[in-house]
Amino acid sequence: MTSLILLSVFGIVNLFLGFMKSKKVLMPMVLLFLVIALGATVMDWNQPQSYFNNMFTMDNYAVGFTAVMVLSTIFILPFSRSYGEREEANLAEYFSLMLFSLVGGVMMVGYENLLMLFVGIEIMSISMYILAGSDKRNLLSNEASMKYFLMGSFFTGIILFGVALLYGATGSFYLSEIASSAATLEPGNAPLLLMGLLLVLVGVTFKVGAAPFHFWTPDVYEGTPTLFTSYMSTVVKTAGIAAFYKLMSAAFGGVYEEWFPTVVAITVLTLLIGNIGAVAQTSMKRMLAYSSISHAGYLMIALTSFNDRSENALLFYSLAYSVATIAAFGILKYVADARGSDSYDAFNGLGKTNPLLGFVMTVAMLSLAGIPLTGGFFGKLFLFSAALEQGMLWLIVVAILMSAVGIYYYFRVIIAMYMKDPAGERVPVDAFATFTLISLLVLTVLMGIVPGLFNDLL
Repeated sequence: MTSLILLSVFGIVNLFLGFMKSKKVLMPMVLLFLVIALGATVMDWNQPQSYFNNMFTMDNYAVGFTAVMVLSTIFILPFSRSYGEREEANLAEYFSLMLFSLVGGVMMVGYENLLMLFVGIEIMSISMYILAGSDKRNLLSNEASMKYFLMGSFFTGIILFGVALLYGATGSFYLSEIASSAATLEPGNAPLLLMGLLLVLVGVTFKVGAAPFHFWTPDVYEGTPTLFTSYMSTVVKTAGIAAFYKLMSAAFGGVYEEWFPTVVAITVLTLLIGNIGAVAQTSMKRMLAYSSISHAGYLMIALTSFNDRSENALLFYSLAYSVATIAAFGILKYVADARGSDSYDAFNGLGKTNPLLGFVMTVAMLSLAGIPLTGGFFGKLFLFSAALEQGMLWLIVVAILMSAVGIYYYFRVIIAMYMKDPAGERVPVDAFATFTLISLLVLTVLMGIVPGLFNDLL
């Protein structure tokens, strides 16, 4: 709860810092705010507390996912230094919106009441609609913001309608009371409950970018400034999938048989569309957009498994995926700025002109592909182990086949960096971003060598 208050206060304070003449103080201050918020979050470990008449609980589950989101934001911010050099950039507003969206994310992982979930989704979503259109002179950015806003609003309405139906069927917004009512539901109210559940499921599926409601993802990711695309594909996805898992486990665990076919169908469809769609891309940014869809599918395997291993597997995978994705987007931003393109060709010879960038990008691609000695490998292993315990061997086979497809498009980047002639001069990278990339590299390898440090925390 302390982190929720701190992030809200820091967001407001940061707006006032925007009145200062120098923008150079903004990023250090926001990083300091985030480190304090991360420390306050960790201090809540093993000290579960409920707030707002039990509408919000800060237990280990909420602490774990909040820590992943705050840590991801800390890693993303160093790549924003070039924004500070632009006269038209409103850095104070950008950073405050990121802090406010984190507030929404914390509410999404700690909610015990559907109204709290709805408010959390809205706080996070509205911030992202604005950040998607922050490059105001770029038509693609304007288009991304408009598409995201219109479709996001539409699916928010669907979630709200589903919540209303669930209240009509069970008489409560609380997860625990919905779970009790669902287990002893009168036959006449069952259709109302299932329809409400289906609508909420559709809305949340849109928020995490899972198929068949993924169609906004490539266009919005492509038009949104790369810094915020990185935030969108990591922090927003982590909040969405954690909220999704909590909803199904805490409120609808007793009717698992009813929603399992729908969720497993969404999972398979997401894996297929994400991976096959990524193969056809020539733009690195759009490839990462489809890649994020496929990783939503891997994360949803934890939902279909739904056993004691699922929570830990979900947390580990969220961290491994976030770390590798931030590194990939960070390098993409520098390469695109220097070479004027985000295509695969822009990465030609990067391993020769910038050995460090090439090596970090290689490890990030290997981790996203799930190759051993990286965090991504153990992330997938833990998810597949949870599914195997549930007896879903066929789902593991589908996921492994799709991982093999993923190796193809992730390795295209590595081949371009090391087996083709340089597409340009050395890409300039400042010292702080270099330090962050090395930190991301160390964390990815550490998760691949000693995964026990990060697993079984919940």
